[in-house]
Amino acid sequence: MHAEIVSIGEELLSSDSDTLDTNSVYITKQLGAIGVRVLYKTTVGDDEKRIIEVLKLALSRTQIVVTTGGLGPTVDDMTRQGVAETTGRPLQFHQELLDDIAAKFARFGARMSDNNRIQAMLPEGAITINNPTGTAPGFIVEHQKRIILSLPGVPREMKAMMEQTVIPYLRQKVGTPAVIKTRVIRLAGIGESLIDEQIGHLEKLTNPTVGLNAHTGQVDVRITARTATEEEAAALIQKVEEEVRAKLGAYIYGVDREPLEAAFNRALKDAGMRIALIEIGTQGMLSRRLESQPEALAQIDVLDEALVAQFRLEIDPQADSRATAERLVSLALSHTRHVAAVVLIAGENSMAVCVSVNGETRSRGYGYGTSTTAPDMIAGWGLSILWWMLTHKGMGKL
Repeated sequence: MHAEIVSIGEELLSSDSDTLDTNSVYITKQLGAIGVRVLYKTTVGDDEKRIIEVLKLALSRTQIVVTTGGLGPTVDDMTRQGVAETTGRPLQFHQELLDDIAAKFARFGARMSDNNRIQAMLPEGAITINNPTGTAPGFIVEHQKRIILSLPGVPREMKAMMEQTVIPYLRQKVGTPAVIKTRVIRLAGIGESLIDEQIGHLEKLTNPTVGLNAHTGQVDVRITARTATEEEAAALIQKVEEEVRAKLGAYIYGVDREPLEAAFNRALKDAGMRIALIEIGTQGMLSRRLESQPEALAQIDVLDEALVAQFRLEIDPQADSRATAERLVSLALSHTRHVAAVVLIAGENSMAVCVSVNGETRSRGYGYGTSTTAPDMIAGWGLSILWWMLTHKGMGKL
């Protein structure tokens, strides 16, 4: 079965709001665990007409629609009205729900206002979802072989209702839980477009599905299988993974959650070498990434501060960053055998990496990025090139 998540709330769309939609991430994981795949996620503001438009579209393309938000007592809480209009069901008042809401206010030691009465109104024939941690009840509407499940936007309330009511309800609807298994193959030293050239045909598969997720300096190939058993899922994934490895094995540094920092550390150990690192203008971003692997720091030489200060004097703010990185590496090679320079010329956001390992030197320049994104970008590419140089000597252009 397929689902769409509809997040409702003006605060999720406002440019001056810091509210993040963490609910849809949680719901996606919960649904995936019982074999329900989320195909769409939609965010809509507190406007009844637009909510109805979104819900009608969602019902036209998925069997399950989960809404969050808009179940409060205020004028701008319009989810229940939107669902009622979408499904052609009038809102009905439930005295037992109002009594329950009143009892909760009494327990909280708070006064219940008249507008809370709207929270006791549900679309005709709706199934109530009890809210164990808040006042707003949720509800389920079964409509023309489709299901709408409406939950509050408050994360703790939504999570409790998902766990206690929604998931058990959907398990019965879904039947035997399907297994959803994912394998992530992690690559560095190759761009997303080049990967697509090699395995684009795999990205057209329907089960397992294969997708690419690009990061700075690295790309993930995500293989996801949906079957009745773990064994069947593993077999489907293995077949695709074998083909990915056959075509792109030289660029694979790890699987699943293994970070590139760990692969770099392993490469240093396997090579039995130490390497000096020079960072200029990067806010120490690469060093901080490597600090997540403390054992790697023991294999990184710290150059004399006076020497680094001398290197800084070599930087011309108007110079090409790639030429600058190459110049720094050239100077450092008289003091250390293996060296990497990561340079960011802040004035132009011009970035470059230069690495020299075992007498082979390579460099790359980048002319894009902003003052906030550039340090992280150049650190990512620097780590990617470091790993490649340590593990692929003589294998051609990076």
